[in-house]
Amino acid sequence: MKTITFIGNGNMAISIAHGLKNSYDIEVVGRDLTKLNKFQEALGIEVDKHIMDGFDTTNKTIIFCVKPANVESVGERLNGRARVIYSVLAGTTLKKLRENLMPHAVVRTMPNLAASVNRSMTTLTGDIEFKDEAQELLGTIGQTRWLASEKEIDIATALGGSGPAYLALIAEALVDGAVKQGLKRDDAMVIMRGLFDGFGELIQDIHPALLKDGVMSPGGTTAAGYVALEDANVRSACIDAIQKAYKRAIEL
Repeated sequence: MKTITFIGNGNMAISIAHGLKNSYDIEVVGRDLTKLNKFQEALGIEVDKHIMDGFDTTNKTIIFCVKPANVESVGERLNGRARVIYSVLAGTTLKKLRENLMPHAVVRTMPNLAASVNRSMTTLTGDIEFKDEAQELLGTIGQTRWLASEKEIDIATALGGSGPAYLALIAEALVDGAVKQGLKRDDAMVIMRGLFDGFGELIQDIHPALLKDGVMSPGGTTAAGYVALEDANVRSACIDAIQKAYKRAIEL
């Protein structure tokens, strides 16, 4: 099998590696052997582990998963010229990656934590000659969407990359609401998970507005709850969340 090299060993690297481990050989590069061992333990398979200092990237296919603030210092520790770098760093430009890592090609990617269950929504942009390979590689962990510009992937980061955290907040709040009214928490959790599972299928083919209209009968329970959400400016808060996350992405 083809080898994929992870530089960085945090949660996102582990999530992506979980999705790739059945289709590719995995090697991981980091600064701390203890953390590299934990990466291997999290995957449940043997991986090649390397300390970063002096690591030769020549002709390797790399998934770059370090913190954005560490791009310069990591670049100074590496040798060689990678075949292609797939970066998952929010807000880190193609220009900055090229200047500090000097690969033959760069693709920016933004997967999310659902990569670990092969359900990521991953956005991509960069050197167009790697479009097909990028979609094939990241397609092993879910859906992909190639975007035309870096501005678009920064916006997409706020939606697809950060989105699981927003949905997790909504899921938790809905469960808390049901518990407040007297439903047992275990029952509320099961119902919420079933809700998200079914909704995930429906939203693939039906516009959100049509889904809402189909559930909300005149003067019914859904209408009462929906008005409460509108009164609390939930729609506006979601729009603001995307704006602020996008702004933060371009600040990084």
